[in-house]
Amino acid sequence: MQISCFGRAFASVACVALAVSPALAEKASQLTSINGMSGSRAESALMDRGFTFIGSNNASSGYTYAHWWHAGSKNCITTETRNDMVLTITDASASDCHQKSGNSDAAVAAGVVAGAAILGALLTHKSHHHDDRQHLSEGQAEMQYERGYTDGLHNAAYHNYETSERYAQGYTAGVDERNANLSHHSGRGGHAAYAQINDLSGARAAGGMEDLERRGFRQVDNFTSGDTRYSIHYRPQSRQCVQVTIADGKFYDVRDIEQHPKCR
Repeated sequence: MQISCFGRAFASVACVALAVSPALAEKASQLTSINGMSGSRAESALMDRGFTFIGSNNASSGYTYAHWWHAGSKNCITTETRNDMVLTITDASASDCHQKSGNSDAAVAAGVVAGAAILGALLTHKSHHHDDRQHLSEGQAEMQYERGYTDGLHNAAYHNYETSERYAQGYTAGVDERNANLSHHSGRGGHAAYAQINDLSGARAAGGMEDLERRGFRQVDNFTSGDTRYSIHYRPQSRQCVQVTIADGKFYDVRDIEQHPKCR
């Protein structure tokens, strides 16, 4: 599958170099023809119109929000993508594209300066970090939210010394985005290859059991509680011990529990 700029966390040199510069860029309302395109087609269409890819963020719900900047018209837009299809295009603020409003010489930010993570998050803050995609109205509350978001995103210890609801909300949003960005990771380290199991949640029970067997798992325990069945599977090659919760004929939950008396 072709890798698109929509899926990258930061703007790449290739994306910047390929941008062209027509005289004037359309607003989001004039770009609705791009809705429904694949990520790669939408990327080409936006670059043809003079937009430069700035960066993207993944949401835990599976959506990707990519930000595009048109230097000629000082216009920032955000695309919302899911399953490699553009769903919406909206106008965004200059700060969402790492730009300062009204500054004709503003350039794309190269990254967050070490030692100034919270300040950098405030300057480059994106409204979709909030559940309602709106900035907080009070500056102090916004700082609390951003501190929580930064801590959660970078896996720092929860440190809500002001007992702030905004910090708690920001921390949760940061953790959700970190988990979404790392959804490909097994959660384990080392040199051994691990079998993917996250994609099996929601699978039909019969098909899911076959998939687990094909991936090297064998069932080592099985028990029921009411209408729910629990199945324990072990993969010796990677020492993965997986518990499957089955309800209504589907895999309700699949998780690596790491240890079980019969996982050996």
